[in-house]
Amino acid sequence: MQTFNSPMQTEESSQRPSRLFLFNLFRRDYEHYQGVPRINIYLLRLLFTLMFLFVTYDSWSHIFNHAGPWENANAAAWCMWGSYSVISFIGILRPLKMLPIVLFEIIYKTAWIFIVAYPLWVNNELTGSPAEGMARVFIWVVFPIVAMPWRYFFRTYLLGKRTA
Repeated sequence: MQTFNSPMQTEESSQRPSRLFLFNLFRRDYEHYQGVPRINIYLLRLLFTLMFLFVTYDSWSHIFNHAGPWENANAAAWCMWGSYSVISFIGILRPLKMLPIVLFEIIYKTAWIFIVAYPLWVNNELTGSPAEGMARVFIWVVFPIVAMPWRYFFRTYLLGKRTA
């Protein structure tokens, strides 16, 4: 016996896989990612990819094109950024193993915003200052804060608990 689907059934069944996909993005994945929702894994991979692409180009082109003697703190900062960019490649492949790097990013950018940019902004001195460009970049620290699977981070890195 042949059954015919009504237009309503066809439309509903075509929307079901997309709804299921969206629901699964937020479900904790114990099989592959130790209980971390897939959305966090995708956001972390995006974060590490963006870090790799932008920081690699900026840091290594500055290092290789620098002329003259280096000022010690400036050289250390650029070398740190260069190594940070290389480490971010590992984060693309193994995002949960590189969470301490994400925490490092969150802490130093947030600290810089509150210590350097915020006082300038309060005094209406941020616009036009040497800190303005860095403030524009560092304000995006919201993205790693959202991408970080905080429950997993605390459970694994601070409490030392392992999940099966």
